[in-house]
Amino acid sequence: MKSIRNRRDGYALLFAASILLAIWHCITFMLKEVIFFAAISCISLLLLVRQSRLLYDATLIYANRILGVPSDPISTPGRQMNKDTGETVVSTFGILMGSKIYRWGLDGVHGVRLQAAQIDTERMYLAFGDAVQTMKVELLHGMTQKQAVLDVAQKLLHETGVRADITGW
Repeated sequence: MKSIRNRRDGYALLFAASILLAIWHCITFMLKEVIFFAAISCISLLLLVRQSRLLYDATLIYANRILGVPSDPISTPGRQMNKDTGETVVSTFGILMGSKIYRWGLDGVHGVRLQAAQIDTERMYLAFGDAVQTMKVELLHGMTQKQAVLDVAQKLLHETGVRADITGW
């Protein structure tokens, strides 16, 4: 979440600087520079709005966490990611993996929803999507006690309405 916030702050700084430069060149009657910095201002404003929405989603996911796992290797079918992503947070509203967000439950009945969850002794498997596309994510959960697994399964059921299949415990 820190990288999302830093990127948002960078876009805000770029936006402020380009506005100030556009105003300065407007005062000094340099039309080409005014147009250039105005264009940069518009682009940086769009990036700032996009990053602010991403930060809002990340904050929402982080505040409504069901499970937080530090630094997991994560895989999705078809590709393997073995990079250090910081903390992975599974939430009522999605998954936050470093600066990547997979959202669900925010777009109403016809939007992306968590569809299935399975927890075994080492990994948690989550399937989410809409009527058109489904994505599956697998992550190491790091839970060693059965009661912790049962608590997470209960939170998933209560928060998302999805009953987690627990195997191997």
